[in-house]
Amino acid sequence: MIGISEKTLSAALAAESALSGVFAGFDRTARVCSEKILSAFSEFHVSDAHLHGTTGYGYDDRGRDTLEKIYARVFGCEAALVRQQITCGTHALAIGLFGLLRPGDVMLSVTGKPYDTLDEVIGLSGTAGNGSLADFGVRYEQINMKNGHIDTEAVLKRLKDGGVKMVFIQRSKGYDADRRTLSVREIGELAALVHSVCGAYVTVDNCYGEFTEETEPVAAGADLQIGSLIKNPGGGLCRTGGYLAGTKKAVELCSYRYTCPGIGAEVGASLDENRAMYQGLFFAPTVVASALRCAALAAYMFGGAGYRTVPEWNEDRYDIIQAVDLGSAEKICAFCRGIQSGSPVDAYVTPEPWDMPGYNDRVIMAAGAFTSGASIELSADAPIRPPYTVYFQGGLTYETGRIGIMRAYDEVTKQ
Repeated sequence: MIGISEKTLSAALAAESALSGVFAGFDRTARVCSEKILSAFSEFHVSDAHLHGTTGYGYDDRGRDTLEKIYARVFGCEAALVRQQITCGTHALAIGLFGLLRPGDVMLSVTGKPYDTLDEVIGLSGTAGNGSLADFGVRYEQINMKNGHIDTEAVLKRLKDGGVKMVFIQRSKGYDADRRTLSVREIGELAALVHSVCGAYVTVDNCYGEFTEETEPVAAGADLQIGSLIKNPGGGLCRTGGYLAGTKKAVELCSYRYTCPGIGAEVGASLDENRAMYQGLFFAPTVVASALRCAALAAYMFGGAGYRTVPEWNEDRYDIIQAVDLGSAEKICAFCRGIQSGSPVDAYVTPEPWDMPGYNDRVIMAAGAFTSGASIELSADAPIRPPYTVYFQGGLTYETGRIGIMRAYDEVTKQ
């Protein structure tokens, strides 16, 4: 294969042979999720008319409204807000936080500090007066995970003390390779515990987790789950957007933050995005399975080369992210060069670390994607800080994703 050494190609073939049973598990999950999506399309009588958009206010947008019913059915909840006007996952999360929290409320994060881009939303960093939750009198508290699991004893004690309005769960590891990604079962158990004590909203940052299991957090009892359409549920076809799904009450309150009270989800023209949003959801389970295959391949190859991988190749996966501890900034850059060179767009570009908005450290990103920033496409990113861990995710097709992984392996192992 052009540009890939024989040593690396042999390592990849050996990995694929060992991973055959793991790959079969990903395919089973994709089949179950695909059947649910197809069933929902049929139930709601999807036709060509749903694939065309509206302009202006977007009143009575048949395609938009039906797609939201389909999301609710597929995810196993009462309602959903699925809009291309939501610019990113952080924006979707901000809508959820501001939609449910009021002055004097307590937001309790039970998975430690959330992902870096929420720092200024919450008020953990940034300029006072910028409109953060803290500016509006919302108090933030956190309970760190214990031995890789939610510290339910500490959570229960805090809930009994009263005042908690939201229990926040970040499902994925974020930029912390030492913490586990949570399964739907674990989230469901925590939701049941919370609801047995108080009426706090259980809110899940579900980014990178959709369709990695047969069910979703809201089907297991969470009140709200939130994600980005340029990650898993967009199937690589959505050009922008985000979603919030959960109980009817929670979604309605969030819709008032999305637009304004009294209008909520009634407006928001879909323009020409409906077709991509329907088709992206239709493809999503298969695309997620490809991304999971790519992650497992990277774990096997880099683990075999002596690098720490989280998760390891034979561990259960509840998101599409693969972390690899590379030990130096130089090797992080080498990994990202390899991923970029194996991408379909901008393969000739050399990624460099930069001061990316919303992050506290310089960040390097490799993302030769059809949609800018689409994490479901082949990509890798890393904050330039010890222990110099790179986070790899995506791969619209396994057949092309493996090429990027092999090139990254070549670049790192020749260092």
